[in-house]
Amino acid sequence: MGDRDWPVAEIIDTERLLLEPLRVGHAEELAPLLDDATLHEYTGGAPATPEQLRERYARQAAGRSPDGREGWLNWVVRHRETGDAVGTVQATVRLDGVRPVAELAWVVMAPHQGRGYAGEAAAGLVGWLAERGVSALVAHVHPDHRASTRVAERLGLRATDELVDGEVRWSAP
Repeated sequence: MGDRDWPVAEIIDTERLLLEPLRVGHAEELAPLLDDATLHEYTGGAPATPEQLRERYARQAAGRSPDGREGWLNWVVRHRETGDAVGTVQATVRLDGVRPVAELAWVVMAPHQGRGYAGEAAAGLVGWLAERGVSALVAHVHPDHRASTRVAERLGLRATDELVDGEVRWSAP
């Protein structure tokens, strides 16, 4: 983030999950899981091919934006017992004046939804960020996606009146 050194993503442990730093090689594993009609409806995009995911993951795994002003931290969320990939979480960290602010995002793939994995992974990420001095949080949540709303509430975020690309901006009070 400019002149600020930002830690590289590292493994984060939660009760049922392991958050593993994203690598380009995850593209082949995750592409079929991310090819989900509901997910595409919320993101407004078509399914990404493995090649497109490799390109995206190469950028994301770099750890910071090309201009150096944002830290990009991305994880694959795995079930601790089976090792199965169940989703992804990410934090885009930037400086707001002198204070670091993390914009959070999470997704759990269809076969694993409804088990609380998104909330558990996001809470683990927030704890990891807090240990590194980042307590200002924001997220953008589709207004009709109740599960993501519950995750944002679990993280202590509150909905604002601001809409960004059709999603409600949530922030810490």
